[in-house]
Amino acid sequence: MAKKSTIQTEKVNTYIVEWLKNYANNAKVNGFVIGISGGVDSAVTSTLCAQTGLDVLCVEMPIHQAENQVLRGREHIEQLKKRFPNVSNVQTDLTTTFEAFKGSVPTSKDSTKVNLSLANTRARLRMTSLYYLAGIHGLLVAGTGNKVEDFGVGFYTKYGDGGVDLSPIADLMKSDVYALGEYLTIPNSILTAAPTDGLFGDNRTDEDQLGASYDELEWAMLAAESGNTVADFNGREKSVFEIYKRLNTSNKHKMDAIPVCLIPKTLK
Repeated sequence: MAKKSTIQTEKVNTYIVEWLKNYANNAKVNGFVIGISGGVDSAVTSTLCAQTGLDVLCVEMPIHQAENQVLRGREHIEQLKKRFPNVSNVQTDLTTTFEAFKGSVPTSKDSTKVNLSLANTRARLRMTSLYYLAGIHGLLVAGTGNKVEDFGVGFYTKYGDGGVDLSPIADLMKSDVYALGEYLTIPNSILTAAPTDGLFGDNRTDEDQLGASYDELEWAMLAAESGNTVADFNGREKSVFEIYKRLNTSNKHKMDAIPVCLIPKTLK
């Protein structure tokens, strides 16, 4: 199920950069603010934004973060600042804020639900911080989600990393993001690292959480879009397709527009 990207990296790069520049100019803002995680998505997104020549603020927001994730993020920021004079950075350590939140809310005997809710809280604290910085600097919050995460399995936090102003790479599969990352010469430490959302304060990978690799999920997404059903597959393909369909269904509330209760005109 290995997926080889077929995008024309140079042309895609140019297209996204122009799209970003035009959107920002029309919105009459100074540039972009981006949360840097040490992963390929934020590295690619920030490099694309940097190429616009507009202000780009890279933000580190550690919350009990694994050291290797922090080091990768800093490596990327430092090389990006050397390449682009319009890039600056700031660190907002949210660990104390997160701990204060934990101490202020009731808990539950269901530790699994508590841990997941707290993981999502990390993402929402980061979103709040990005919008604070965007507000005081006149910037747009650039999202870092890719297509399989944002529109396939819904692997993001609602009103967390899903809370953004614009999504530059959301029409690119994960394999496309890696191809673009190689073209953009982002650090090799990021290109070779196992993807992780970093929301649990440990080294669990996205694959550990999802039960399938991104290559597998891309295959399943394309298979579903082609009209295939679980009955069309056996073995690992069947298992992966079932994982994809389960996640796609359970996370529809993230990917669909918020439902509005429309009152009949006869009642108004």
